[in-house]
Amino acid sequence: MTRSRTAMLAALALVAGASGTAFAAQSANAGAAAVPCTVDYKVQNDWGSGFTAAVTVTNNGAATSGWSLGWTYAGSQKVTNSWNAKVSQSGAAVTAANESYNGTLSTGGSASFGFQGTYSGSNAIPATFTLNGVTCNVDDGGSTDPDPDPTDPDPTDPPDPGDPSDRVDNPYEGAKVYVNPEWSDKAAAEPGGDRIADQPTGVWLDRTAAIEGVNGGMGLRDHLDEALTQKGSGELAVQLVIYNLPGRDCAALASNGELGPTEIGRYKTEYIDPIAAILADPKYADLRIVTTVEIDSLPNLVTNVSGRPTATPNCDVMKANGNYQKGVGYALNKLGDIGNVYNYVDAGHHGWLGWDSNFGPSADMFKTAATTEGATVGDVHGFIVNTANYSALKEENFKITDSVNGTPVRQSDWVDWNQYTDELSYAQAMRDKLVSLGFDQNLGMLIDTSRNGWGGADRPTGPGARTDVNTYVDGGRYDRRIHLGNWCNQSGAGLGERPQVSPAAGIDAYVWMKPPGESDGASEEIPNDEGKGFDRMCDPTYEGNARNGNSPSGALGDAPVSGHWFSAQFQELMRNAYPPLS
Repeated sequence: MTRSRTAMLAALALVAGASGTAFAAQSANAGAAAVPCTVDYKVQNDWGSGFTAAVTVTNNGAATSGWSLGWTYAGSQKVTNSWNAKVSQSGAAVTAANESYNGTLSTGGSASFGFQGTYSGSNAIPATFTLNGVTCNVDDGGSTDPDPDPTDPDPTDPPDPGDPSDRVDNPYEGAKVYVNPEWSDKAAAEPGGDRIADQPTGVWLDRTAAIEGVNGGMGLRDHLDEALTQKGSGELAVQLVIYNLPGRDCAALASNGELGPTEIGRYKTEYIDPIAAILADPKYADLRIVTTVEIDSLPNLVTNVSGRPTATPNCDVMKANGNYQKGVGYALNKLGDIGNVYNYVDAGHHGWLGWDSNFGPSADMFKTAATTEGATVGDVHGFIVNTANYSALKEENFKITDSVNGTPVRQSDWVDWNQYTDELSYAQAMRDKLVSLGFDQNLGMLIDTSRNGWGGADRPTGPGARTDVNTYVDGGRYDRRIHLGNWCNQSGAGLGERPQVSPAAGIDAYVWMKPPGESDGASEEIPNDEGKGFDRMCDPTYEGNARNGNSPSGALGDAPVSGHWFSAQFQELMRNAYPPLS
């Protein structure tokens, strides 16, 4: 539905605007005073607990290089997201200021912006507006809709981002999934890469610059516009990776980011707020936007802090300042208010959190983050496991309950007392645990299968010999890493299951969130302007640390900085794909 009110600015004296430009009352030359500006406020959609609005300000006075529009709500309205203006709120008072690109208003020029809000009770249109400090008198006679019918939609209005209660249970069900043209072009350029170039992969927003596009590449709006083209008349899901926490990934230098440990303010205002504003644009309301929220970080607050042999000073800092939880909570809150956004929080992988001492505390940590900074468990649609990792989807040649000569599989060197042997069993168990903590009964899980196929000539065809438990497990396991803790550009890895919807109980989809062919980190120090350091776990000569049992890293050599194209790895992933490529 659409309701509208046009506000007429009737200035009676010379008043200085926010930019220093004066707005003056103009004398009438035909018996009626000219109006220095008009403000049109339209409620485009209202679903009882939230709404979207469009506002247009038209300047009929002297040109100005900056504008600020203010109003006060009579009810409980709260602005949650905005686009094409910087909207802030203090109590009931709202201020909308121009963006850098739309501050200039020539005589007769207009600027438009929109926002999404929530409310309870009534949603009355504001009675009074101010433009650059000048009070605007409301003239209902100038309204484009003087007698609005709340059931009469405006056919020119774009669709709203929707009520969160309207989300479908599984955003992948019945939908195509966005193919990133930039990744697809790189894949297709590789020998044999055309076999997988049409697969959907995640779009990584791993720094603030990625929102607008890096080095002439596609920005967030570019991807969403392309997604609308790919969508056609059906449904389409687009996958985004939200990945820029302050002090990011405190235990791995290769995936450090641009923001320092204390820069939570910049994370909110320079990163999450602009993303939320773009996603809330009604233009994109018909897309199903799937977000993977902040991989690599929250579990570190359990596993890599003081009291653990794997502790790092950086992780102690992040646990003490709480900025991981604050950042994740803020992202969930802002993005969760957008009705067509589906938030999936990163939940590590079984080779990181599968032990009793890590599993329950990590689930508790996820709950803490999901109820911080105004977020609720309702802002979480699901969780994702194995993001950018290599853990096998299903180990079919041995079970966690097996034993050899009286020695349980859990006691083998490879399993090392873990409760899980693969990602599917871990994902399903983590789902049950999270539901027990208060997350939704219909909670969905995603599993990243982009690089966990472990096929090729070395893939076992059956269990190992029962000589002893290590021979039994090592002879039958698909995952050929030297140690479960190895995570960087792993030698021998292959493409895993192709993306598919609802493949197992509790699993919304198998996805390729990590684009195959993009490096995990440089194998030697490479100067860069992305804040990404050199981690010895990416060095093929490294002999390890406590986090990988002091084992060799198993990393490929000659690797570029994380996120950059690594042709040699891409070729190996295709060779070792399972199921094999045809």
